[in-house]
Amino acid sequence: MKNSLVAATAALIAASPSAQAQTAPLRPDQAEFRGLYKELVETNTALSEGSCTLAAERMAARLKAAGMKDDQLHLLVAPEAPRDGSLVAVYPGTSKTLKPILLLAHIDVVEAKRSDWTRDPFTLIEENGYFYGRGTYDDKAQAAIFTDTLVRMAKAGAKPKRTIKLALTCGEETSGAFNGADWLARNKRDLIDAEFALNEGGGGLSDGKGKLIAQSIQVGEKAYQDFTLTTTNPGGHSSQPVRDNAIYAMADAVAKVRDYEFPLEFNDSTRTFFARSGAFRSDAMGKAMAALAANPADTAAEAVVNTDKMFHSMLRTTCVATLIDGGHAQNALPQKVTANINCRMFPGRTPDETQALLAAAIANPAVAIEQKVRGKPIAKVPPMTPAITGTMEKLAAKHFPGVPVLPKMLTGATDGVYLAAVGIPTYGTPGLWVDPDGNGTHGLNERIAVKSLMDGRDYLYDLVTTLAAR
Repeated sequence: MKNSLVAATAALIAASPSAQAQTAPLRPDQAEFRGLYKELVETNTALSEGSCTLAAERMAARLKAAGMKDDQLHLLVAPEAPRDGSLVAVYPGTSKTLKPILLLAHIDVVEAKRSDWTRDPFTLIEENGYFYGRGTYDDKAQAAIFTDTLVRMAKAGAKPKRTIKLALTCGEETSGAFNGADWLARNKRDLIDAEFALNEGGGGLSDGKGKLIAQSIQVGEKAYQDFTLTTTNPGGHSSQPVRDNAIYAMADAVAKVRDYEFPLEFNDSTRTFFARSGAFRSDAMGKAMAALAANPADTAAEAVVNTDKMFHSMLRTTCVATLIDGGHAQNALPQKVTANINCRMFPGRTPDETQALLAAAIANPAVAIEQKVRGKPIAKVPPMTPAITGTMEKLAAKHFPGVPVLPKMLTGATDGVYLAAVGIPTYGTPGLWVDPDGNGTHGLNERIAVKSLMDGRDYLYDLVTTLAAR
């Protein structure tokens, strides 16, 4: 998952309470949690040579040592993906009627080359108030916190009303690879059944200097889909060029994709985001955001809002060329050219529908269009249920007083799309926060502020136990 509203949210709020660097010694419970977090971060779970199965086994051992029973811990490994295992832990509640809560976190990480990093990416290193390492934020921070939540409850003998389920899964970071959340949704639906799920995708933003600017609740996300464009030609000798050229045909097609604007759309989440965010601002952008939320047909307001690339993407499906490959020799006319078009589809929009719009925009039947991965679920927006989102806001006010909390729709994607597809509404929680530069997530020298991790842990424990008590 990527915090896709980092830059956009930073521009919304001018001032808020300070979040100073962690300087106080860790509490005993925090020190114990640090050990769990360290073990998870230092377990390499990158696709190339890591093992989510090993990470899942280690977290299961932690839960068993805390008092959870063997029949409450389910290590699930598909035969075709032996290193991509998942853990589902079930902490029983007392109610026979209330449905469970599901805590979802992915434990796989983006690739990280030691030669590129300043520090070993798979050694947890603390420097200047930050933890460094691959996955320290995305998503092992939340995975460790959710695991630690059940550890704390098991040790205390807690008896929540709702059953709490934890799913630690693999494959979120690699499209087209084995995906544990998808596999669980299709093969172990009863095991992960829940009234709703808490996931990554929300979170907060600091100003990079110790001040917490905002927190957010992720309510909905786009769906990810790649399309392959292909142009072909008999080719020939380059000394006798003709206009009918596979590269030129692809260039024309890609330019048509660039120029095509998908229609503007709103849902409850984005409408609320634009209305509330506009109210925080007194500039032209703020007025335009509020006006557009009130009247989506206001083309003048839309023109202003569209100047911000993040806001523009929140309002529609977007497609962009990301890869191109073609030709077979420097002295020959090209016989085949392919291009990858990466689309982020607005919730409710299907790959077939998006493909048809691309074909209409390209307007050349000689350009073949294929979906790279078929059968992916349609993105669905969960309801803004006050018992869930309202509780998140109330507890955020307690833990982060004076810090605004905004709903948002991710322009990126998480594994929540697979849960939503089988009827489990999924929300990204507030709690953890990053700096305006994104803390190296998916890039070099990934980090998280120690205070973000520890304060986020306190918030998420409070959130899970509060929701489970109702």
